[in-house]
Amino acid sequence: MDIYLAMNKVLRKDFGRHVQQVSERLKQASLAEAVKRGRPVKYLTSPQVDKEALVRKIATQDGIRQGLIGVLTSVELCRSFEVYRNRETKQLDLVQRWRKCLFLYHYSIHPRWGFMHARIQTWFPFSIQVCLNGREWLARQMAAAGLGFVRQDNCFPWVKDWARAQRLLNAQLRVKWASRLDEVARQLNPAHEAIFRTFEARYYWTTYQSEWATDVVFRRAATLRRLYPRLLHHAMTTLGSRDVMRYLGRRLPAGGEVPKNFHGEVVSDLREREEGVRIKHALNGNSVKLYDKAFTALGSVLRAEATLHNGDDLRVYRPREGDPQGARAWRRMRRGIADLHRRAEISRRATERYLDALAEVDDDTTLEELIRRLGQRRQWNGRSVRALRPFAEDRPWLEAVSRGEFTLNGFRNRDLQRIFFPQVAPTRQEARRRTARVGYRLRLLRAHGLIRKVTGTHRYQLTTSARKAIAAILTALHSSVKQLTPLAA
Repeated sequence: MDIYLAMNKVLRKDFGRHVQQVSERLKQASLAEAVKRGRPVKYLTSPQVDKEALVRKIATQDGIRQGLIGVLTSVELCRSFEVYRNRETKQLDLVQRWRKCLFLYHYSIHPRWGFMHARIQTWFPFSIQVCLNGREWLARQMAAAGLGFVRQDNCFPWVKDWARAQRLLNAQLRVKWASRLDEVARQLNPAHEAIFRTFEARYYWTTYQSEWATDVVFRRAATLRRLYPRLLHHAMTTLGSRDVMRYLGRRLPAGGEVPKNFHGEVVSDLREREEGVRIKHALNGNSVKLYDKAFTALGSVLRAEATLHNGDDLRVYRPREGDPQGARAWRRMRRGIADLHRRAEISRRATERYLDALAEVDDDTTLEELIRRLGQRRQWNGRSVRALRPFAEDRPWLEAVSRGEFTLNGFRNRDLQRIFFPQVAPTRQEARRRTARVGYRLRLLRAHGLIRKVTGTHRYQLTTSARKAIAAILTALHSSVKQLTPLAA
């Protein structure tokens, strides 16, 4: 910011007046398109207003199918710059501080992305946030390709060709995001080039939060209704969720193309309500969750969704920052869009692991078959390892490693320590003792083939056979005598 002021010959004592003028210039330029097209510009007096619901209502009333719907303005907290008088140095200092300023929310129906919004901060440094929906985008892709589909809210209970739809969805990962997002920035602030005429400034695009959903579509709603309570029970008892939220789901009017060979009735009654349940597993700002997304006569949707906000625990195979030709290694995943491909891969694998873990609820393998090998001594790395005691002292460890939040990125020694030793170790000796104790359990689980180490990391993942065995053991332990007696008959 100091360089910008110097190149524009603005003294710090004139900082306030200068940025006020630039802010007004940005507002006028940003709102010019809405004024020209006669689109509404509404100031929101409360942050509690549902912006999306308000804008969708405007779009419906005005028949907007493409282009700008309107602009909502709101005063919110922002990170910006201020000048204050330093009492010690007797000089004016320029510092970054939290303050309030006006934000402009541009809602539109984009020709490529569909319904979306982009927000710009009207005070330096004019930060921008863009919110896109991949399913909204997919609907436009399928419509453009002539692919028949039925849409309900944010999912698709029926698609004429699922494989083709998946290929279209995969194509979303092959986008030059920097240039596409720069286009959005130019629309939000047409005066950007003029404002930064003497000091070139470009946006560095990062991912604040991403969501990846894997949908499982059932042809018969009765099948999902029968299975879903069992999945929830399994997730709560075996995968260790402590965050179960009930919500009211609703049937929305089906959109898209109804298949020609469908002779049933499409229910589109907004008055109908049915209780649904969402279950969520969270760890370090990231989460994986499951919910019944839709029940229709055409198909019903079960959705597993991974949300990534904190990338500190996630890794990407890349060269060191600033050395693109250097040696590659597993390094911390960045927020920058350069690592979007890895973010998508981690999210996809997390939802698939979670669904695989839940799939064990409908497995016909007997408990005896699954745990037979666990009750035997094993040879591992030239050493004899004791048998597991899954119904005794090893049970808490099986419960810990199978927790749902670990489907996101596995677990480490320190993650298990937080579960079994919630208090901070009082001495370094105690810290080493805890590390050794958890390490012993990890070696025991590895010897029995229940976990595998992720190459190049200190993380572990459950094996496929482990998920079956642990699911069976914990399900049996959480079942009542009344539930087990009919099975023994």
